[in-house]
Amino acid sequence: MGLTSAALTATGAFAATSTAPTQTSQVVAAEAPGDPALTSAIDAILADPRFKGSMVSVAVRDADTGESLYEHEVDQRLNPASNMKLFTSAAAMDALGPDYRFTTDLLADEGPRGGKLRSDLYLRGSGDPTMLADDYRDLAKQLKAAGVTRVDGDLVADDSYFDDVPLGTAWSWDDEPYYYSAVTSALTVAPDTDYDSGNVIVRTSPGATVGSRPVVALQPQTGVVDIVNQATTGAAGSGNRLSVERQHASDRVLITGTIGVDASTNEEWVTVPDPTAYAADVLARALAAEGIRVDGTVREGAVSESARVLARHDSMTLEQLLTPFLKLSNNMHAEALVKTMGAEATGTGSWGAGLAVVRDYVKRLGVDTSTLRISDGSGLSRFDLLSADHVADFLVAVRAEPWYDAWYAALPIAGNPDRFTGGTLRNRMRNTAAANNLHGKTGSMTSVTALSGYVTNADGRELVFSMISNNYLLSPRSAEDALGVTLASWSEEQEEAPTVSSRSLRRSTDYGPAGIECSWAKAC
Repeated sequence: MGLTSAALTATGAFAATSTAPTQTSQVVAAEAPGDPALTSAIDAILADPRFKGSMVSVAVRDADTGESLYEHEVDQRLNPASNMKLFTSAAAMDALGPDYRFTTDLLADEGPRGGKLRSDLYLRGSGDPTMLADDYRDLAKQLKAAGVTRVDGDLVADDSYFDDVPLGTAWSWDDEPYYYSAVTSALTVAPDTDYDSGNVIVRTSPGATVGSRPVVALQPQTGVVDIVNQATTGAAGSGNRLSVERQHASDRVLITGTIGVDASTNEEWVTVPDPTAYAADVLARALAAEGIRVDGTVREGAVSESARVLARHDSMTLEQLLTPFLKLSNNMHAEALVKTMGAEATGTGSWGAGLAVVRDYVKRLGVDTSTLRISDGSGLSRFDLLSADHVADFLVAVRAEPWYDAWYAALPIAGNPDRFTGGTLRNRMRNTAAANNLHGKTGSMTSVTALSGYVTNADGRELVFSMISNNYLLSPRSAEDALGVTLASWSEEQEEAPTVSSRSLRRSTDYGPAGIECSWAKAC
C-alpha cells in the first residue's frame, strides 16, 4: 500500500438545517431541573474561568432509567476526540461478535515437493492490528514444519481486504510521523504488546565516547525506513536532547540532537509509510532465519484463486482486544475495526462501508444519527461531531447488550495504577470517591477534551455522564475529574453535594502533555 492522500470529504449524517447555539462568554446554569444540590455543585465546576469563550456539553443520567439528572448544552455538537471509540468498539462487538478473530495466512498454489514450492508464496492479511514479529516468525516455523525450505517464486503480500486509502478524513498532515496516526492496512506489524500497528520503535543509546554517533537499533528489525543518524553523544549529565522523526511523505527517519554519554536508552515510536511492505519485510527476515530461501522478489499483489493455506495465525478475540484498544485509546485498533466491519458487511474494507455499520448500530440503540457526524473510528478526525446527549443516550442503551460486562470492564478505571486496568485514567481521580469506581473513556486533542462513562454515587445509584469541551485555551481536564468525583460523592440523602475543587485536582494530578491523550505520548 503506497502512501496516498485521503479525500477530505466528511462522511456521516448531519442535519443541514441545524444551526449552532449562540455562544455566550461564560457558562450558564443547567437548563433542566434536577437535584438542587447536584445542580449547584456541577454549576460551580462549570463556572471555572477556563470555560470562558469555550463550548461545553454536559449530561448526567440515571443508568437504569435514563432519567436526566443534569443538563448543560446537551444538544451542542462538539468534537468528541477519542470518545468516538465508545461507538466504534460497541458497534464492532455487535457486528463482529466478541469471539471474532483476525486471520493472517501464508498460501501457495501447490504444496511443497522435495522441500520446494514451485509457485509464489502469498502473505494475506485481514487487518489484524496485533501482529508482532514473533507472529511472523511463527508463520515461518509453520511453513518449515510443512516441509518448505525453498520458494521458487516471489513473496507476494496481499492487503486487498482493505482499500488503499491510508489515512482518515481530516486527519492532520503533521500528525503523520506520530504513532497514533499510522497508516491503516490489512497487513501490518506492531512493535510490542501495546499493539501500535504500523510503527517501529527506534532505540537510540549513547555512543562510547563524547562526540561519537549514538547507537541506533530498531524493534523489529526492518529495512522499510531509512535511518539518518545526525545526532551526537554529549557530555555526562547533559541528558537527552534527541529528536527522532520520520519526515513528511518519506521513509526517512532523521535523528538529530544530543544524548548524554551516561544517559539511558531513548525510545521513540515512529510510523512507517507502507505497512504492507513492512509486514512483508518482517516475514522475509523470519523466513530467512528459518532457512527458507525465496528465489524471487518481495512484492505486493493478489492471492491467486487456486492458492491454498499452508500456515495461519489467528489473533486474540475481539473481546480480548478491547483491553489494549480502550485502556490505551489505540487509534489504529479503531480504524482496523471500522474497515473490518465494512469488509464483513459489504465486501469492501473502506471507511465509508465501516462507518455505515457504526451509524446503523448506534441508530438501533436509539441515538439520533441525523444530528451527529461520524468521520472515523478513533476520533482523530476534526470532522467528528457529537453532543453529550448522543453519548448519554448510547451509554444508557448499551447496558442491555449481552456482551456489555466485557465492554464495560475494558473501559479505563479512574485512579487504578495498573496500566492495563486504569489505562488513560490511571493517574486521574486518585484517592477520591471515583477511584476504582468510575469507568470512562477519555478523549483529547488540541482544544478538545472529553470524559464519558459510568460512576456509582454514594447511595449506590449508577449514573452515566458525558462531558465534552471544545475551543478552550487552558485544558479543563481537572474539571472533568471534578465532575467525576462530585458524582461519586453525591448522596441524595444530603442537602448539599460535596464541593470538589478542580484546582486541587490539577495540583495533585499529572495530566501529561497538553492537547493529546496521555497514552499517545506513552505518558500513562
